[in-house]
Amino acid sequence: MTTIADRLSIAQHRIAQAAQNAARNPSEIKLLAVSKTKPAADVVTAYLAGQRCFGENYVQEGEAKVDELAPAFPDIEWHFIGPLQSNKSRIVAQKFAWLHTLDRAKLAKRLSEQRPVAMAPLNVLIQVNISQEDSKSGVKPEDVATLAAEVSALPGLCLRGLMAIPSPISETHGSDRLEQELATMKMLFDALRETYASVDTLSMGMSDDLELAIAHGSTLVRIGTAIFGARSYTP
Repeated sequence: MTTIADRLSIAQHRIAQAAQNAARNPSEIKLLAVSKTKPAADVVTAYLAGQRCFGENYVQEGEAKVDELAPAFPDIEWHFIGPLQSNKSRIVAQKFAWLHTLDRAKLAKRLSEQRPVAMAPLNVLIQVNISQEDSKSGVKPEDVATLAAEVSALPGLCLRGLMAIPSPISETHGSDRLEQELATMKMLFDALRETYASVDTLSMGMSDDLELAIAHGSTLVRIGTAIFGARSYTP
């Protein structure tokens, strides 16, 4: 029976091996441990094994974990990686260090206004609907530059890059479509990085496709089940 520490080590090894295969430095790639639906105790276990960056998908659950753990573990870097409704934006603006799912200017303005002035600007990634599926959030690839310009003008936000959830490998008849989407994301990211000095993060790749994502320039991979085990959802 493997432990969280064991699985964390395996994930880190996969990242290092993928980086080596892509002739990249493993230190360029951050591991985000996705702790949604898992108890705060599991976050602490991963923390004690060396993990510092954690991702949450649900506002109230994430807020509860931040409030519980921040006093004892102030160096945890909390990322919000789920869809964000405007009426819950204040919690993210006040409690989290990163938002991965920015997809509209109105939300960006709201977050900037709600970010406490005593805190560093909220790090944001623009979510791109690279697979152009109706069921997924995110801006169209051709709209990235417009939203980036609007975000960069807001004092409470810091534009750090892009995020995407590409097509699953199982639905691509191999990896051709996935690789095309990842390559397009890398092109969009490189163009953004040429324009904004703050841009340094390309968030793509999860348990099933992290190797391909790293080969196509990902700087942050999001891994949940492979670290914490199967998730439990309350009906």
